[in-house]
Amino acid sequence: MIIVMNDPSKEEIDRIVDKLRQHGLEGNCLQSNGKTVITGIGNATTTDVGFYERMPGVEKVISIVTPFKLASREFRQEDTVVKAGNAVFGGNVLGVIAGPCAIESYEQLRETAVAVKAAGACMLRGGAYKPRTSPYSFQGLEQEGLKILHAVSEEVGIPVVSEVTDPRNVELMSDYVDMLQIGTRNMQNFALLKEVAKSDKPILLKRGLSSTIEEWLMAAEYIMVGGNENIVLCERGIRTFETYTRNTLDLNAVAVLKHLSHLPVIVDPSHGTGHWRMINPMSKASLGAGADGLIIEVHPCPEEAVSDGQQSLTPGNFGQLMQELKMMAVAMGRSL
Repeated sequence: MIIVMNDPSKEEIDRIVDKLRQHGLEGNCLQSNGKTVITGIGNATTTDVGFYERMPGVEKVISIVTPFKLASREFRQEDTVVKAGNAVFGGNVLGVIAGPCAIESYEQLRETAVAVKAAGACMLRGGAYKPRTSPYSFQGLEQEGLKILHAVSEEVGIPVVSEVTDPRNVELMSDYVDMLQIGTRNMQNFALLKEVAKSDKPILLKRGLSSTIEEWLMAAEYIMVGGNENIVLCERGIRTFETYTRNTLDLNAVAVLKHLSHLPVIVDPSHGTGHWRMINPMSKASLGAGADGLIIEVHPCPEEAVSDGQQSLTPGNFGQLMQELKMMAVAMGRSL
């Protein structure tokens, strides 16, 4: 149950939370679109919705049957638009994030940033903390990488996103980036989800490599219940029996999410395929499926990249792809 209130007093809020508790429901209060929203979590099937509709300060009560409440299309019919710096995701705008898997040096990142911005990317990506399968693989430059990312952002004039892997680093990273990324390995790191929920930074939430769509939306719900509703969902491929590609890019998820949720959805064809030659067709397919944008790995010299070189585009290839995507966007009545 969702209770929407219009400029309520503290006493009116407390009264509703107390009543929810009496009815065996857990009440959580948060702000959404300038309104005060109280979520009643639990078995509300025997609760009289009309009782709450008559309480002082209540504008409306919405009964939502899906387990994800705030992320659902039932809660909000209109699409959410998320802004990170001057980058926009959702609505008629298609946002493209581009950059290297890992920050290796100032020179590498700046060269990439200049190239992707010139090609039309709205945001630069770069990993400073790298959760790797092997403990012997490059783990990232950590805070030094964040300093490089911030310096390049300021110099080139492009907002930045980077992955946060530890709840203890959320506050630190928020000083350097415009958007915080939750990677596939941490989609159900609930301590981390609760921590980024307290941040005023928008969140890029990647799908877990073996997660269902419902589990993914429930991860978004953790963040929204905690007070942060600026979430961009990212399909990045799931693990299946197929071994020719790194993952199986599930474009079904884009169409399903646009039906179930109001949150913007982007696609990562780099991790979704694992092969740079497949990024062009799968990027186009993603936009055709209704995605609100893309996140693509770009490196000035992929053969020398410390991670994910095989799935990184060169700046030249990325520029060509962006030209083709712009024409496609126009045909779809959207802008890139």
